Amino acid sequence: MSTIVIKISELRGKDGENVKELADFLKDKADGKVDVSSDEITLKYEEGKKAASKAYLRVLLRKFLHRAELKEEFRVISGKENVFIIKEIKEKE
Repeated sequence: MSTIVIKISELRGKDGENVKELADFLKDKADGKVDVSSDEITLKYEEGKKAASKAYLRVLLRKFLHRAELKEEFRVISGKENVFIIKEIKEKE
């Protein structure tokens, strides 16, 4: 079973409703089992079922930020293997 983790602690701090919307969005688009915990969303793919590529998941996460009008506040970065982090953009001074 392959898993992909999305760290959402900063997104949850902004608005908890966005986390639920992101989980629903990923259920529809990513074709895997979505588990939501306090600071991360885990996508699990059963054996024999092909997991979505990292590039495709990155596009999905960026598409969600755009649709939720959060693109100016957050960005998607890669963590370790099979980990994405939704980070808040620091304001320039």
